[in-house]
Amino acid sequence: RVAAAELSTVKANMTDLQKTCPAGWRMFSCSCYFLSSQLGSWTFGRDDCRKKGAHLVVIDSAEEQTFLSGFTKQQTWIGLSDLEKEGTWKWMDGTPLTLKYWTRNQPDNGGGDPRWGEEDCVHIRTEENTLWNDLSCNNSQQWICEKIP
Repeated sequence: RVAAAELSTVKANMTDLQKTCPAGWRMFSCSCYFLSSQLGSWTFGRDDCRKKGAHLVVIDSAEEQTFLSGFTKQQTWIGLSDLEKEGTWKWMDGTPLTLKYWTRNQPDNGGGDPRWGEEDCVHIRTEENTLWNDLSCNNSQQWICEKIP
């Protein structure tokens, strides 16, 4: 009986190790990532990720930030915003912002320039070595979804 229980545990662990990402997704660490080919607002990207059983990417390690730097060559939405309360940045999963990869002088909420309006959503800026910038959520960009396989 003990051997059967141990064998069952080993099989379950092997199943976990064999998890793969769906077609069109890339694996890094324990997550799968999808880079959209279309453009849309931050909300559109968020909703598209949800339809895929995922969420806009939550960057919680330096290694993940480095991976994403090589993953996208376009400006892309990530799952960070201060939509709930100005200046309080939160990830899609509700966790507060701890690791920060802001472009110099960011976030600035548009810097008071009416051309930019409220900047409550965050994107990766490819021209700034894939550092982050706050931007109007209505801008049209690609997005990155993340999910656990």
